Amino acid sequence: MALVYSTQDGRLCPACNQPLDDCTCKQGSAPVGDGIIRVQKEKKGRGGKTVTCITGFEGDKKALSDLCKKLKKRFGCGGAVKNWVIELQGDLAEQSVTYLQQLGHKVKQSGA
Repeated sequence: MALVYSTQDGRLCPACNQPLDDCTCKQGSAPVGDGIIRVQKEKKGRGGKTVTCITGFEGDKKALSDLCKKLKKRFGCGGAVKNWVIELQGDLAEQSVTYLQQLGHKVKQSGA
């Protein structure tokens, strides 16, 4: 049985037993997508707070976290990267689509 969590390091890669941030095997790469970044609003399971979720980014974790930093700075909001999803605090779906298109990404707004 593989170790998947350590109280010292957090989540571990089951293949190489390294922390997910330091993983170099296939587990640490982005899931393969269709090249389209999808932006949607979510409220469910978040205590009634609206969160904008951005998925489908293909690249490494460094590029994903850099994109998250750009978005947070642009909109003056909080946010984080969790499981290859950028989560921004607030209803920023339309603004995010416009900004990501300006950066040269192929973007769609999904959900209601």
